Order: sequence, then C-alpha cells, then structure tokens
Amino acid sequence: MADENIQDGSGGDGRGGDGIRTFPFPVDLSLLGVGMQVGPMGAGRTWHAQAPLHRVHRIDFHVVMLFTGGPVRHMIDFAEYEATAGDLLWIRPGQVHRFSQTSEYRGTVLTMQPGFLPRATVEATGLYRYDLPPLLHPDGARLAGLTAALDQLRREYEDATTLPLSLHTAVLRHTLSAFLLRLAHLAVSSAEAARQGRADTPGDTTFTLFRDAVERDFATNHSVSAYADALGYSRRTLVRAVRAATGETPKGFIDKRVVLEAKRLLAHTDMPIGRVGAAVGFPDAANFSKFFQQHTDRAPAAFRAELR
Repeated sequence: MADENIQDGSGGDGRGGDGIRTFPFPVDLSLLGVGMQVGPMGAGRTWHAQAPLHRVHRIDFHVVMLFTGGPVRHMIDFAEYEATAGDLLWIRPGQVHRFSQTSEYRGTVLTMQPGFLPRATVEATGLYRYDLPPLLHPDGARLAGLTAALDQLRREYEDATTLPLSLHTAVLRHTLSAFLLRLAHLAVSSAEAARQGRADTPGDTTFTLFRDAVERDFATNHSVSAYADALGYSRRTLVRAVRAATGETPKGFIDKRVVLEAKRLLAHTDMPIGRVGAAVGFPDAANFSKFFQQHTDRAPAAFRAELR
C-alpha cells in the first residue's frame, strides 16, 4: 500500500498532535502505475490500509464519484452533502472529508493524481476551483454525456495490454480531459445558477490569480492591498473581479479561507489553540480567538468541544 503523509503524529486514528492525517494517491493500486484509477465503488476501496474511510482525513488527490444509487451522506469541510442516483461528488486535494458508515456507496469512482494532467488542462478544467460546489446534479442530457465519457475512460483504463505504456498513458490523459471538461462546465454552470446570474467563468483571469494566491498564502497574508499589489491590480479592480465571481469582497474571501483552515485544525487535531492561530496567520492567540468568534459566533475552544 502507499505510504500516508502523517501530519498528525497519531497512531492511525486520523487525529493527533500536529495536523490532519493526509493520504497520498495510491500509485501501487493503479493499473500499470498510471496517475489515475477508475472503477466501481465498494466497501473494500481505501486509500491506505490505515485509512478507515469513515474517519476524517485529507487526501492529496482528486476524487469524483458518480452515483447510481442513494441517498448517500458525505461530509466535506464541515458541510454534509446528500447525493442520490445521477449525482456527482467532486472532492479536491486538501479538503477534509469523511465517508458515511450508514450509506451504501454505489456507482463509479475516479481518482486523479496531481500532475497527471498538463497545466493547460488543469486550468481549463478548473481542477483547483475550491469556490465551486462539490455536489453536482446534472440534467438528463449532461448526465448521459458524463456517464458515456466516464465509461469510455474506464474501458481505456482497464485495457492495459493493447497499447504500449506511453501510448496508454497518453490516451488516458486525453480521455480524462474530455470527461473533466464536461464536469467543469457542469460545476461552473451550477455555481452560476446558485449565484443567480452573477458572472463567473474559468477565463476570469483576475479572480483566478487571486484565488490561487490566497490558497497559497492565506496562512501568512490577510491583506487585500498586499494581494492586489502582488498581482499587479488596483484594489478596485480586484474588488470588482472577486465580487463578480463569488458575490463577496476579497477580504471576505480571504477570511472565509482562514476560518475553514482553522476549523479543520480545531476539529481534527489536538494542536493547542495558540498554535492553530499561528498556523493561520495569528501569532497572538487573543487576536485569533477574537477573529474566529467574529466569523463563527463561537470561541475556538467551544467550537472544538462541540465536535469532540
């Protein structure tokens, strides 16, 4: 089995002193060692022998589940999602999630290793659009297209003998890209509908650059002006782009990401609250507690206690 990235120092319970347990893409479980897997969901599927799926953990790869049954309840970053037949659930690297012990997962699951696809495809398919909804409800036509594309990908993946490995991998990349382009269009369309017509397209370069910068630097940079300066935009331009894409201010977007990471660490590790604050950019524990309470209406200790 693939080795896990033990960020928490725990003994296998998925929670501990220094961070949330993160499991890497299981290359050794992939046919011919390619950077993806696709196959039926089942009780025996796991990322690692020490990773019971019903316990909270992170993964450093993408998971897309297309359900043929349900309902299934699945937690992603403190939100419970209920999927049923015809729905898709897209979990991105770094998100904290947990499988339900009481739900029967039926359908097809796709996993993708970061770096398997070229950069241009990653951008075109919005693989790191954490602002997009993880649960998707395609209509009949879109579901048929996604199902056909995923079935074709599965056939190519399982045909490990027809082509040399280099050509087999190239075909997988192209077939995977076709599926992800359909999936990304559905995700963006769903987000646009939820925002009632506010513009948000993968071509919104200003927002895309800001989003990526926040994901990279939120733990050390909470300043809208600093992000604007670093990206070469005026503060007004950045405000317009972020509001058009998300309906919120750049400061609200940054704070939301900081709060999410703080919640992850409070809920799923035993790090002292002061260290949690320092990990998300608040060297002073009192300032972190004030910030967290302003955004959640709960003190960090109370939030942690509620989930233990």
